[in-house]
Amino acid sequence: MEKQELWQNVLSKIELDISRPSFLTWFQETGITHVDEGVATVCVPNAFVKEWLQNKFHKTILHALRTISADIKDIQYVIGRPEGMKSIALAHDQLTRRRRAPAVFDMSDDSGSMKDLTVDPLTNLNPRYTFDIFVVGSFNELAHAAAQSVIKNPGTSYNPLFIYGDTGLGKTHLIQAIGNELLAKNASCKVRYIPAEKYMGEIVDALKNQGMQQLKQKYRDIDLLILDDIQFIARTDKMQEEFFHTFNSLYERNKQIIISSDRPPHAISTLEQRLRSRFEGGMIADVGLPDLETRLLILKIKTNTKQVTVPEDVLHYIAEKVTKNIRELEGALNRIVVASKLSSAPMNIDAARKIISSHASAPKKFVSAKKIIKAVSEFYDMSEVELLHRSRKQDVVKPRQIAMYLMREEMKSSFPSIGEKFGGRDHTTAIYSCEKVGKEILINSELHEEIRLIREKIYHEA
Repeated sequence: MEKQELWQNVLSKIELDISRPSFLTWFQETGITHVDEGVATVCVPNAFVKEWLQNKFHKTILHALRTISADIKDIQYVIGRPEGMKSIALAHDQLTRRRRAPAVFDMSDDSGSMKDLTVDPLTNLNPRYTFDIFVVGSFNELAHAAAQSVIKNPGTSYNPLFIYGDTGLGKTHLIQAIGNELLAKNASCKVRYIPAEKYMGEIVDALKNQGMQQLKQKYRDIDLLILDDIQFIARTDKMQEEFFHTFNSLYERNKQIIISSDRPPHAISTLEQRLRSRFEGGMIADVGLPDLETRLLILKIKTNTKQVTVPEDVLHYIAEKVTKNIRELEGALNRIVVASKLSSAPMNIDAARKIISSHASAPKKFVSAKKIIKAVSEFYDMSEVELLHRSRKQDVVKPRQIAMYLMREEMKSSFPSIGEKFGGRDHTTAIYSCEKVGKEILINSELHEEIRLIREKIYHEA
């Protein structure tokens, strides 16, 4: 069998096993250069695709190859473009387009949502949130690994699963992907995804309309509960009380619970101890900021999912300039694509630079004491007045010391000026606070994580 024919047959098999967006992203520009002593050499366009195929699709490719040719024992991946590969890709793409109509995307929507995919009213899951288009990197690999473990053993492995991180980093995608994956494995599985604010609204309505019994049954008679942004529930005792009983009901029957938040349980100051201890009894995983390489990979997936072509240098530029979160990354890409379509002008670096700079919320500002105080008070759910007051309560003293430490570290403020900001305290108080936090952060991993999250908050809003 000719190598071109062999690869065509492999692609046909793989296409049946994975989603179309994933197929177009990773296989459209691939080919086989040769087969030697049972080893097939697969050619890929760049290092990103090479790494992805090796880590995610190697077994799938090898299985397809062995099904067609039993002589093939292994695969090696090389970067390049063998002669004739482009025509193969194009021919295959034309064939698949005839067999299957492409999805319709609204590029004017910064969320990049698919019009032909709607939220399931029974589960509240969005079907576009799948693992096929979920990019795994060092910033989220622990959370992803935990998610995979939950899928294999729901209710017994990592229960509850608590995932935290700043907004726009893919937490919602990940937790909904778990639900979609479990449903794909078992259609009878009862899954329900609910944002915390919506859940609170349902409780309020139920209390008003004497419908609490029905609401309790709704959330306790399921196999998987996914609660997004739990920090909102922690604001009121009644909401925590209701969720506590729901949590216990599900947990005692080995039903899986997945929770997301913008911070770890110990950093939600208003969270009741009984809930905190239950959350900490499961698996806690964070989602951080993606690095440049990962951001570029995310953009590549988005362009293929939306079936648009963007020059490589433009993708590099977007990845370098948009660093805060994945949501902003996709928004920048969408704006550039839409602007190019409306003006009928080619996409290039100059056009991308204009669009990104024009949509910047504000020029980058220096970090100020006001920003640090605001970030610390919001993180610990207290008022700025409370933080600045001369209270000696431990739940106030700790955040105040952290705020002083950050003013010293991030602004290089003098100790007298730091003391002055906090109600005219003596400079020795500022020195003691900064030294105390500086020493403790070296041995206390929880404190280190809290300060990291506060820093992200400061610079995210800067």
